Amino acid sequence: MKILVIQQKMIGDVLTSSILFEALRKEFPEAELHYLIYPHTIPVVENNPHIDRIIPFDTTRSFYSYIREVKNSKYHAVIDVYAIPITALITGLSGAKFRISYEKWYTRPFCTHLFSQNIEAQTPAGASIEKRLRLLSPLSSNFPAEIKPKIYLDKEELTQAEQLLKTAEISSEKPLYMISVLGSSQNKTYPPKYLAELLDCIVEQREAELLFNYIPSQKEDAERLFQLCNPFTKKSIHLQIFGKSLREFISLTSQCDALIGNEGGAVNIAKALNIPTFAIFSPQIPKENWNSYEDGINHTSVHLKDFYPDAFDGYTDEDVAKKASQFYELLKPKLIFANLKNFTEKHP
Repeated sequence: MKILVIQQKMIGDVLTSSILFEALRKEFPEAELHYLIYPHTIPVVENNPHIDRIIPFDTTRSFYSYIREVKNSKYHAVIDVYAIPITALITGLSGAKFRISYEKWYTRPFCTHLFSQNIEAQTPAGASIEKRLRLLSPLSSNFPAEIKPKIYLDKEELTQAEQLLKTAEISSEKPLYMISVLGSSQNKTYPPKYLAELLDCIVEQREAELLFNYIPSQKEDAERLFQLCNPFTKKSIHLQIFGKSLREFISLTSQCDALIGNEGGAVNIAKALNIPTFAIFSPQIPKENWNSYEDGINHTSVHLKDFYPDAFDGYTDEDVAKKASQFYELLKPKLIFANLKNFTEKHP
């Protein structure tokens, strides 16, 4: 039996949907399990023992070639987690007995089973995980309600990360925090001037060492944040130590005491590594969709609506997204200080 899972685009989505493979492997040990994802997201599922084959979705390749490949593979089930028109078409033309996705007007003609994405979480895993696992229910009634995403690092990767920190002479006597300095886009990024104030607070209270999560093309943004910090904080920021690849970032994060900053793929990665997280949600992202495993101790987050429940009254979701920068201005650092202090005190 062969099963294909389709999940494209964002790193956090691909990591979260990887739980389906652990569930499928336990229920169907002999099944052949394939994952169709974008190439840049492969590092978060590298070495995953439950995935037999990763199919990179190459945008330079003919879309119809994917339809042919999927159809010729004779899958027993295709699970379209991404649920956009293109993936719905691939699913619909696959010939699979089970064609499963989310309920949308364009998925109806192509799928045998459809599920609503609007659910209320019943477990600490949260809606993002629970709604994915529900997609497996047509195949069996034995799947769990929750599974935590996992990332698999090898010994060499861990050793290299440890050595990198030793070479940089980063003190093991002080807390080491990875800072998620950027969101997945500009309108999902907490204002740098505000984040700098939070970093000043962290270093003043905890005398922590800080690493920045950025890639070479984002160096200018990272340096801008660095310059906004006070001189004392700058001495604790190791700007030259960063993950030059996604896999290297994952390895470095595994060595940290916590990850703090913009909600997104980095937060999901830290959770999968069992690293505590403090996430700042962008105004347009419903916190309840992605605050998985939050317990107020190991994982916590803040959102504008935590402080101003009526902030979006009279606005559509589109309005909030378009005015994200204006809403972010309301989420001033002084609102977050107490929550952040409480978190860092638990993760010294």
